[in-house]
Amino acid sequence: MSTDQDTNHDSRDDSHEGAAISTLSRGTSSRLAAETTAGGSVIDVSFSVNGVDRHVRVEARRTLSDVIREDVGLTGTHLGCEHGVCGACTVLVDGQPARSCLMLAGQAEGSDVTTIEGLAEPDGTLHPIQQAMMDAHGFQCAFCSPGFLMSAVALLDENPEPTNAEIREELSGNLCRCTGYQSIVAGVERAVEIMRGERESNPDTATEGASS
Repeated sequence: MSTDQDTNHDSRDDSHEGAAISTLSRGTSSRLAAETTAGGSVIDVSFSVNGVDRHVRVEARRTLSDVIREDVGLTGTHLGCEHGVCGACTVLVDGQPARSCLMLAGQAEGSDVTTIEGLAEPDGTLHPIQQAMMDAHGFQCAFCSPGFLMSAVALLDENPEPTNAEIREELSGNLCRCTGYQSIVAGVERAVEIMRGERESNPDTATEGASS
């Protein structure tokens, strides 16, 4: 991930990055060879992650969460229970929240996947839900935050003016061991305020979004 501090990196950083990519490639090849030797299946999967087309060769049994984290290299999607209970691994698949730890990578063939890394604008401007959670001090350890944020984004895309009860219902599938949930709900309510203000200041954009 690039930051302003990375802008002036020297050639040593480039060499290190290249070495990391090569190591990942060799590790993947060895893993797939072992899978084939053991009689397992290897498949090719093509899908979009945060607007970027991805083509990966993986074990047929490999989960979407493992592919996102290890093959694509986006580690913002967290793994908690790996049983679909905690919601930390939630991503959007064609706009709908999905437990990536329960979904096989092959099931994402041809889909558009959005992870936590895809919420902010290219210039670093935070998505309203990200800014709102900061304003409300929504999280403590924040391990669960990617799943909560992706679930909240899905809710606000479908219902930009949810009630407190609707917010709680949508987030009921995500677990947090730190906050007691009050500050997380407050963060979503703050996001509603921010997005309402954006719609009021850009009515043409809001109308186009509603018509589409």
